Amino acid sequence: MNVDLRQIRTAAETAIAENFAAAKAKLPGGRDVALRREEAFRRFEQQGLPHRRIEEWKYTDLRALMREGRPLAEPPSAAAKKRAKSAGAVLAGIDVRRLVFVDGAFVPELSDLSAEPGLAIGSLAEALGRGAPEVIARLSAGGPADGDVAFALNTAFMGDGAVIEVDKGVHVARPIHLAFFYGSERAATVFARSLVVVKDGASLTLIESHEGPDSVDYHANSALDLIVGDDAVAHHVKIGEEGSRALHVATLTATVGKNARLHDFTFIRGGAVVRNQLFVLCTGAGATLGLNGVNLLRGKQHADNTLVVDHAVGGCVSREVFKSVLDDESRAVFQGKIIVRPDAQKTDARMMTRALLLSEDAESDNKPELEIFADDVQCGHGATSGAIDEDLKFYLMARGIPEKQAEALLIESFVGEAIEGIAHDGVKEALMDAARKWLAVRV
Repeated sequence: MNVDLRQIRTAAETAIAENFAAAKAKLPGGRDVALRREEAFRRFEQQGLPHRRIEEWKYTDLRALMREGRPLAEPPSAAAKKRAKSAGAVLAGIDVRRLVFVDGAFVPELSDLSAEPGLAIGSLAEALGRGAPEVIARLSAGGPADGDVAFALNTAFMGDGAVIEVDKGVHVARPIHLAFFYGSERAATVFARSLVVVKDGASLTLIESHEGPDSVDYHANSALDLIVGDDAVAHHVKIGEEGSRALHVATLTATVGKNARLHDFTFIRGGAVVRNQLFVLCTGAGATLGLNGVNLLRGKQHADNTLVVDHAVGGCVSREVFKSVLDDESRAVFQGKIIVRPDAQKTDARMMTRALLLSEDAESDNKPELEIFADDVQCGHGATSGAIDEDLKFYLMARGIPEKQAEALLIESFVGEAIEGIAHDGVKEALMDAARKWLAVRV
Protein backbone atom coordinates (compact mmCIF):
# COMPACT_ATOMS: atom_id res chain seq x y z
CA MET A 1 0.00 0.00 0.00
CA ASN A 2 1.34 3.41 -0.96
CA VAL A 3 0.83 6.20 1.56
CA ASP A 4 0.82 9.80 0.35
CA LEU A 5 2.74 11.74 3.00
CA ARG A 6 2.10 15.47 2.98
CA GLN A 7 3.71 18.05 5.19
CA ILE A 8 1.25 19.88 7.41
CA ARG A 9 1.71 23.59 6.90
CA THR A 10 1.56 26.11 9.69
CA ALA A 11 -0.58 29.24 9.36
CA ALA A 12 2.55 31.24 8.50
CA GLU A 13 3.67 28.75 5.84
CA THR A 14 0.20 28.75 4.29
CA ALA A 15 0.19 32.55 4.16
CA ILE A 16 3.63 32.60 2.50
CA ALA A 17 2.47 30.15 -0.17
CA GLU A 18 -0.67 32.21 -0.83
CA ASN A 19 1.38 35.40 -1.03
CA PHE A 20 3.71 33.90 -3.62
CA ALA A 21 0.88 32.55 -5.74
CA ALA A 22 -0.77 35.97 -5.78
CA ALA A 23 2.37 38.07 -6.28
CA LYS A 24 4.75 36.09 -8.52
CA ALA A 25 3.34 37.43 -11.77
CA LYS A 26 3.74 41.01 -10.53
CA LEU A 27 7.30 40.72 -9.21
CA PRO A 28 10.01 42.37 -11.36
CA GLY A 29 12.08 40.39 -13.85
CA GLY A 30 11.75 38.39 -17.05
CA ARG A 31 11.42 34.68 -17.63
CA ASP A 32 14.89 33.77 -16.32
CA VAL A 33 14.26 35.63 -13.07
CA ALA A 34 10.82 34.04 -12.76
CA LEU A 35 12.36 30.58 -13.12
CA ARG A 36 14.88 31.39 -10.40
CA ARG A 37 12.05 32.56 -8.16
CA GLU A 38 10.12 29.34 -8.76
CA GLU A 39 13.17 27.19 -8.02
CA ALA A 40 13.83 29.07 -4.77
CA PHE A 41 10.21 28.80 -3.71
CA ARG A 42 10.18 25.05 -4.35
CA ARG A 43 12.93 24.73 -1.76
CA PHE A 44 10.64 26.40 0.76
CA GLU A 45 7.74 24.15 -0.27
CA GLN A 46 9.90 21.06 0.29
CA GLN A 47 11.30 22.10 3.66
CA GLY A 48 8.93 24.65 5.16
CA LEU A 49 10.11 27.27 7.61
CA PRO A 50 13.37 26.42 9.43
CA HIS A 51 12.87 24.73 12.79
CA ARG A 52 14.85 23.35 15.70
CA ARG A 53 15.48 19.98 14.05
CA ILE A 54 17.62 21.74 11.45
CA GLU A 55 21.01 22.07 13.11
CA GLU A 56 21.72 25.60 11.86
CA TRP A 57 18.37 26.77 13.23
CA LYS A 58 18.15 24.74 16.45
CA TYR A 59 18.28 27.83 18.68
CA THR A 60 16.02 29.98 16.50
CA ASP A 61 12.98 27.89 15.65
CA LEU A 62 11.45 30.14 13.02
CA ARG A 63 8.48 27.83 12.55
CA ALA A 64 7.57 28.31 16.22
CA LEU A 65 8.56 31.97 16.47
CA MET A 66 6.71 33.01 13.30
CA ARG A 67 3.16 32.16 14.32
CA GLU A 68 1.39 34.05 11.56
CA GLY A 69 2.18 35.18 8.05
CA ARG A 70 1.92 38.76 6.91
CA PRO A 71 0.76 40.06 3.53
CA LEU A 72 3.38 41.59 1.25
CA ALA A 73 3.98 45.26 1.87
CA GLU A 74 2.18 47.72 -0.38
CA PRO A 75 4.06 50.59 -2.09
CA PRO A 76 4.81 53.25 0.52
CA SER A 77 2.27 55.98 1.08
CA ALA A 78 3.08 59.68 1.26
CA ALA A 79 2.70 59.51 5.04
CA ALA A 80 5.16 56.59 5.26
CA LYS A 81 7.69 58.49 3.15
CA LYS A 82 7.28 61.51 5.40
CA ARG A 83 7.99 59.40 8.47
CA ALA A 84 11.07 57.96 6.74
CA LYS A 85 12.77 61.36 6.64
CA SER A 86 14.10 60.57 10.12
CA ALA A 87 15.55 57.20 9.04
CA GLY A 88 19.10 56.52 10.15
CA ALA A 89 19.09 59.16 12.86
CA VAL A 90 21.80 57.25 14.73
CA LEU A 91 24.22 58.49 12.03
CA ALA A 92 23.12 62.13 12.25
CA GLY A 93 26.02 64.51 11.68
CA ILE A 94 28.07 62.01 9.65
CA ASP A 95 28.71 62.85 6.00
CA VAL A 96 27.18 59.89 4.15
CA ARG A 97 25.43 59.31 0.84
CA ARG A 98 21.96 58.16 1.92
CA LEU A 99 19.76 55.82 -0.13
CA VAL A 100 16.33 55.39 1.43
CA PHE A 101 14.01 52.40 1.13
CA VAL A 102 10.51 52.61 2.62
CA ASP A 103 8.53 49.40 3.06
CA GLY A 104 11.03 47.70 0.78
CA ALA A 105 10.75 50.21 -2.10
CA PHE A 106 13.45 52.64 -3.24
CA VAL A 107 12.50 56.30 -2.70
CA PRO A 108 14.62 58.48 -5.04
CA GLU A 109 13.30 61.80 -3.68
CA LEU A 110 14.73 60.98 -0.23
CA SER A 111 18.03 59.67 -1.63
CA ASP A 112 21.30 61.23 -2.73
CA LEU A 113 21.78 60.26 -6.37
CA SER A 114 24.40 62.85 -7.29
CA ALA A 115 26.93 61.65 -9.85
CA GLU A 116 30.37 60.45 -8.76
CA PRO A 117 33.07 59.16 -11.12
CA GLY A 118 33.55 55.40 -10.91
CA LEU A 119 30.40 54.81 -8.85
CA ALA A 120 27.13 53.45 -10.24
CA ILE A 121 23.99 53.36 -8.11
CA GLY A 122 20.64 51.93 -9.11
CA SER A 123 17.50 50.11 -8.03
CA LEU A 124 17.28 46.31 -8.07
CA ALA A 125 13.65 46.42 -9.19
CA GLU A 126 14.65 48.57 -12.17
CA ALA A 127 17.60 46.28 -13.00
CA LEU A 128 15.44 43.15 -12.86
CA GLY A 129 12.76 44.87 -14.89
CA ARG A 130 15.12 45.67 -17.77
CA GLY A 131 16.69 42.22 -17.58
CA ALA A 132 20.23 43.31 -16.70
CA PRO A 133 22.16 40.03 -17.22
CA GLU A 134 25.22 41.15 -15.23
CA VAL A 135 23.07 41.88 -12.18
CA ILE A 136 21.07 38.66 -12.44
CA ALA A 137 24.25 36.58 -12.82
CA ARG A 138 25.84 38.11 -9.72
CA LEU A 139 22.87 37.59 -7.41
CA SER A 140 23.51 34.70 -5.01
CA ALA A 141 27.09 34.33 -6.30
CA GLY A 142 28.31 33.66 -2.77
CA GLY A 143 25.12 32.11 -1.43
CA PRO A 144 24.89 29.17 0.95
CA ALA A 145 25.67 25.93 -0.85
CA ASP A 146 22.94 23.99 0.89
CA GLY A 147 20.24 26.50 -0.01
CA ASP A 148 19.18 28.10 3.27
CA VAL A 149 15.38 28.44 3.27
CA ALA A 150 15.27 32.02 4.58
CA PHE A 151 17.65 33.06 1.80
CA ALA A 152 15.62 31.08 -0.74
CA LEU A 153 12.47 32.93 0.32
CA ASN A 154 14.24 36.23 -0.21
CA THR A 155 15.21 35.11 -3.72
CA ALA A 156 11.63 34.05 -4.43
CA PHE A 157 10.09 37.34 -3.28
CA MET A 158 12.91 39.87 -3.88
CA GLY A 159 11.43 43.14 -5.00
CA ASP A 160 13.68 46.14 -4.56
CA GLY A 161 16.99 47.14 -3.07
CA ALA A 162 20.23 48.80 -4.08
CA VAL A 163 22.58 47.89 -6.91
CA ILE A 164 25.98 49.50 -6.36
CA GLU A 165 29.11 49.05 -8.44
CA VAL A 166 32.52 50.59 -7.77
CA ASP A 167 34.89 50.62 -10.74
CA LYS A 168 38.43 49.25 -10.63
CA GLY A 169 40.82 51.29 -8.51
CA VAL A 170 38.16 53.79 -7.37
CA HIS A 171 38.13 54.93 -3.74
CA VAL A 172 34.66 56.05 -2.63
CA ALA A 173 35.39 58.56 0.12
CA ARG A 174 31.87 59.05 1.52
CA PRO A 175 30.20 56.04 3.14
CA ILE A 176 27.03 54.87 1.39
CA HIS A 177 24.13 54.46 3.80
CA LEU A 178 21.28 52.13 2.87
CA ALA A 179 18.46 53.25 5.17
CA PHE A 180 15.65 50.66 5.32
CA PHE A 181 12.58 52.07 7.05
CA TYR A 182 9.24 50.43 7.81
CA GLY A 183 6.72 53.25 7.53
CA SER A 184 3.36 51.52 7.22
CA GLU A 185 0.89 51.42 10.10
CA ARG A 186 -0.23 47.97 8.92
CA ALA A 187 1.63 44.74 9.63
CA ALA A 188 3.19 43.35 6.46
CA THR A 189 6.26 41.52 5.16
CA VAL A 190 9.14 43.25 3.39
CA PHE A 191 11.64 41.46 1.14
CA ALA A 192 14.65 43.62 0.28
CA ARG A 193 17.61 42.48 -1.81
CA SER A 194 20.78 44.42 -2.63
CA LEU A 195 23.87 43.76 -4.74
CA VAL A 196 27.19 45.53 -4.12
CA VAL A 197 30.23 44.96 -6.33
CA VAL A 198 33.60 46.41 -5.33
CA LYS A 199 35.88 45.74 -8.27
CA ASP A 200 39.63 45.03 -8.21
CA GLY A 201 41.63 47.60 -6.26
CA ALA A 202 38.55 49.64 -5.27
CA SER A 203 37.33 50.55 -1.77
CA LEU A 204 33.96 51.30 -0.20
CA THR A 205 32.32 51.80 3.19
CA LEU A 206 28.73 50.54 3.22
CA ILE A 207 26.29 51.07 6.07
CA GLU A 208 22.87 49.46 6.46
CA SER A 209 20.30 50.58 9.00
CA HIS A 210 16.98 48.83 9.61
CA GLU A 211 14.31 50.46 11.72
CA GLY A 212 10.58 50.71 12.25
CA PRO A 213 7.85 51.51 14.78
CA ASP A 214 7.28 49.65 18.03
CA SER A 215 3.53 49.57 17.43
CA VAL A 216 3.51 47.21 14.41
CA ASP A 217 4.50 43.53 14.36
CA TYR A 218 5.92 43.53 10.84
CA HIS A 219 8.31 41.01 9.26
CA ALA A 220 11.48 41.79 7.31
CA ASN A 221 13.59 39.44 5.21
CA SER A 222 16.61 41.22 3.73
CA ALA A 223 19.65 39.99 1.83
CA LEU A 224 22.87 41.53 0.56
CA ASP A 225 25.13 39.96 -2.05
CA LEU A 226 28.61 41.48 -1.71
CA ILE A 227 31.42 40.85 -4.21
CA VAL A 228 34.88 42.09 -3.22
CA GLY A 229 37.41 41.94 -6.05
CA ASP A 230 41.16 41.31 -5.93
CA ASP A 231 43.08 43.85 -3.81
CA ALA A 232 39.81 45.61 -2.95
CA VAL A 233 38.67 46.83 0.48
CA ALA A 234 35.08 46.73 1.74
CA HIS A 235 33.82 47.92 5.12
CA HIS A 236 30.25 46.91 5.96
CA VAL A 237 28.35 48.06 9.05
CA LYS A 238 24.80 46.91 9.81
CA ILE A 239 22.69 48.67 12.45
CA GLY A 240 19.57 46.83 13.64
CA GLU A 241 17.00 49.07 15.31
CA GLU A 242 13.79 47.37 14.27
CA GLY A 243 10.59 47.95 16.23
CA SER A 244 10.13 46.06 19.48
CA ARG A 245 7.57 43.68 17.89
CA ALA A 246 9.36 43.10 14.59
CA LEU A 247 10.80 39.86 13.21
CA HIS A 248 13.93 40.42 11.13
CA VAL A 249 15.88 37.80 9.17
CA ALA A 250 18.91 38.94 7.16
CA THR A 251 21.47 37.15 5.00
CA LEU A 252 24.82 38.46 3.85
CA THR A 253 26.66 36.50 1.18
CA ALA A 254 30.18 37.64 0.31
CA THR A 255 32.95 36.50 -2.01
CA VAL A 256 36.38 37.92 -1.26
CA GLY A 257 39.14 37.97 -3.86
CA LYS A 258 42.92 37.76 -3.81
CA ASN A 259 44.60 40.00 -1.21
CA ALA A 260 41.24 41.69 -0.59
CA ARG A 261 39.93 42.86 2.78
CA LEU A 262 36.42 42.61 4.15
CA HIS A 263 35.49 44.11 7.52
CA ASP A 264 31.92 43.48 8.68
CA PHE A 265 30.28 44.76 11.87
CA THR A 266 26.75 44.06 13.12
CA PHE A 267 25.12 46.18 15.85
CA ILE A 268 21.75 45.01 17.23
CA ARG A 269 19.62 46.74 19.83
CA GLY A 270 16.12 46.50 18.30
CA GLY A 271 13.61 43.90 17.16
CA ALA A 272 11.72 41.11 18.92
CA VAL A 273 13.37 38.30 16.95
CA VAL A 274 16.50 38.96 14.87
CA ARG A 275 18.54 36.47 12.85
CA ASN A 276 21.66 37.70 11.06
CA GLN A 277 23.41 35.06 8.98
CA LEU A 278 26.67 35.52 7.09
CA PHE A 279 28.12 33.27 4.40
CA VAL A 280 31.63 34.42 3.46
CA LEU A 281 33.75 32.67 0.85
CA CYS A 282 37.45 33.38 0.33
CA THR A 283 38.04 32.89 -3.38
CA GLY A 284 41.52 34.43 -3.61
CA ALA A 285 44.72 33.78 -1.67
CA GLY A 286 45.81 36.34 0.89
CA ALA A 287 42.31 37.61 1.74
CA THR A 288 41.74 39.15 5.18
CA LEU A 289 38.41 39.01 7.02
CA GLY A 290 37.26 40.79 10.17
CA LEU A 291 33.72 39.84 11.20
CA ASN A 292 32.55 41.42 14.45
CA GLY A 293 29.31 42.23 16.21
CA VAL A 294 27.58 43.55 19.34
CA ASN A 295 24.12 42.68 20.71
CA LEU A 296 22.46 44.88 23.34
CA LEU A 297 19.30 43.08 24.41
CA ARG A 298 16.63 43.43 27.08
CA GLY A 299 13.10 42.28 27.76
CA LYS A 300 12.42 39.10 25.78
CA GLN A 301 14.48 40.01 22.73
CA HIS A 302 16.06 37.17 20.76
CA ALA A 303 19.10 37.80 18.54
CA ASP A 304 20.93 35.14 16.54
CA ASN A 305 24.26 35.68 14.77
CA THR A 306 25.11 32.69 12.58
CA LEU A 307 28.07 32.71 10.24
CA VAL A 308 29.98 30.37 7.96
CA VAL A 309 33.48 31.39 6.87
CA ASP A 310 34.74 29.22 4.03
CA HIS A 311 38.51 29.28 3.44
CA ALA A 312 38.55 27.74 -0.03
CA VAL A 313 42.11 28.87 -0.84
CA GLY A 314 45.33 29.22 1.12
CA GLY A 315 47.03 32.08 2.91
CA CYS A 316 43.86 33.79 4.18
CA VAL A 317 43.31 35.32 7.62
CA SER A 318 39.99 35.63 9.43
CA ARG A 319 39.06 37.06 12.82
CA GLU A 320 35.59 36.94 14.40
CA VAL A 321 34.68 38.66 17.68
CA PHE A 322 31.03 38.84 18.78
CA LYS A 323 29.84 40.26 22.10
CA SER A 324 26.40 40.26 23.73
CA VAL A 325 25.03 42.14 26.72
CA LEU A 326 21.84 40.46 27.97
CA ASP A 327 19.36 41.84 30.47
CA ASP A 328 15.98 40.62 31.73
CA GLU A 329 14.84 37.48 29.80
CA SER A 330 16.68 38.21 26.56
CA ARG A 331 18.52 35.55 24.59
CA ALA A 332 21.56 35.71 22.32
CA VAL A 333 22.66 32.96 19.95
CA PHE A 334 26.04 32.67 18.27
CA GLN A 335 26.80 29.92 15.78
CA GLY A 336 30.08 30.28 13.94
CA LYS A 337 31.65 27.78 11.60
CA ILE A 338 35.09 28.06 10.03
CA ILE A 339 35.74 25.69 7.13
CA VAL A 340 39.28 25.12 5.87
CA ARG A 341 39.37 23.30 2.54
CA PRO A 342 42.13 20.80 1.60
CA ASP A 343 43.93 23.36 -0.59
CA ALA A 344 43.71 26.16 1.99
CA GLN A 345 47.14 25.70 3.55
CA LYS A 346 48.58 28.54 5.67
CA THR A 347 45.11 29.54 6.86
CA ASP A 348 45.00 31.63 10.05
CA ALA A 349 41.48 31.70 11.53
CA ARG A 350 40.31 32.67 15.03
CA MET A 351 36.83 33.02 16.46
CA MET A 352 35.63 34.31 19.83
CA THR A 353 32.20 35.01 21.30
CA ARG A 354 31.56 36.51 24.74
CA ALA A 355 28.30 37.15 26.56
CA LEU A 356 27.71 39.35 29.59
CA LEU A 357 24.63 38.28 31.57
CA LEU A 358 23.01 41.04 33.61
CA SER A 359 20.11 38.89 34.79
CA GLU A 360 19.66 35.35 36.04
CA ASP A 361 16.92 34.89 33.43
CA ALA A 362 19.06 35.90 30.45
CA GLU A 363 20.39 33.16 28.16
CA SER A 364 23.40 32.82 25.89
CA ASP A 365 23.80 29.90 23.46
CA ASN A 366 27.20 29.64 21.78
CA LYS A 367 28.31 27.06 19.25
CA PRO A 368 31.65 27.78 17.55
CA GLU A 369 32.83 25.09 15.12
CA LEU A 370 35.90 24.23 13.06
CA GLU A 371 35.99 21.96 10.00
CA ILE A 372 39.61 21.60 8.97
CA PHE A 373 40.74 19.54 5.98
CA ALA A 374 44.28 20.95 5.71
CA ASP A 375 47.24 20.32 8.00
CA ASP A 376 49.37 23.50 7.83
CA VAL A 377 46.95 25.91 9.52
CA GLN A 378 46.42 27.93 12.69
CA CYS A 379 42.82 27.84 13.86
CA GLY A 380 41.11 28.39 17.17
CA HIS A 381 37.81 29.31 18.77
CA GLY A 382 36.44 30.20 22.18
CA ALA A 383 33.25 31.12 23.98
CA THR A 384 32.57 32.64 27.39
CA SER A 385 29.45 33.64 29.33
CA GLY A 386 29.32 35.25 32.73
CA ALA A 387 28.24 38.11 34.96
CA ILE A 388 29.97 41.42 35.61
CA ASP A 389 33.27 41.03 37.43
CA GLU A 390 32.45 41.89 41.04
CA ASP A 391 36.06 42.76 41.88
CA LEU A 392 36.23 45.33 39.11
CA LYS A 393 32.86 46.76 40.11
CA PHE A 394 33.99 47.01 43.74
CA TYR A 395 37.16 48.80 42.59
CA LEU A 396 35.10 51.49 40.85
CA MET A 397 32.55 51.80 43.66
CA ALA A 398 35.35 52.18 46.20
CA ARG A 399 36.31 55.34 44.33
CA GLY A 400 32.89 56.91 44.74
CA ILE A 401 31.19 55.74 41.55
CA PRO A 402 27.55 54.62 42.10
CA GLU A 403 26.85 50.95 41.45
CA LYS A 404 24.80 51.37 38.26
CA GLN A 405 27.30 53.80 36.79
CA ALA A 406 30.13 51.44 37.64
CA GLU A 407 28.31 48.64 35.84
CA ALA A 408 27.71 50.93 32.86
CA LEU A 409 31.41 51.76 32.62
CA LEU A 410 32.34 48.07 32.67
CA ILE A 411 29.71 47.21 30.05
CA GLU A 412 30.84 50.09 27.85
CA SER A 413 34.39 48.80 28.04
CA PHE A 414 33.17 45.27 27.24
CA VAL A 415 31.39 46.23 23.99
CA GLY A 416 33.94 48.90 23.13
CA GLU A 417 36.55 46.27 22.28
CA ALA A 418 34.41 45.07 19.37
CA ILE A 419 33.19 48.52 18.26
CA GLU A 420 36.78 49.78 18.25
CA GLY A 421 37.42 47.66 15.17
CA ILE A 422 35.23 49.91 12.98
CA ALA A 423 37.50 51.87 10.67
CA HIS A 424 35.32 54.97 10.19
CA ASP A 425 35.74 57.22 13.24
CA GLY A 426 32.34 58.88 12.89
CA VAL A 427 30.46 55.59 12.67
CA LYS A 428 32.50 54.18 15.54
CA GLU A 429 31.61 57.09 17.81
CA ALA A 430 27.94 57.01 16.72
CA LEU A 431 27.61 53.37 17.76
CA MET A 432 29.39 54.01 21.06
CA ASP A 433 26.86 56.80 21.72
CA ALA A 434 24.03 54.38 20.83
CA ALA A 435 25.45 51.87 23.32
CA ARG A 436 25.66 54.55 26.01
CA LYS A 437 22.00 55.49 25.44
CA TRP A 438 21.03 51.84 25.82
CA LEU A 439 23.02 51.68 29.06
CA ALA A 440 21.57 54.95 30.37
CA VAL A 441 18.17 53.25 30.79
CA ARG A 442 19.72 50.98 33.44
CA VAL A 443 21.30 53.80 35.44
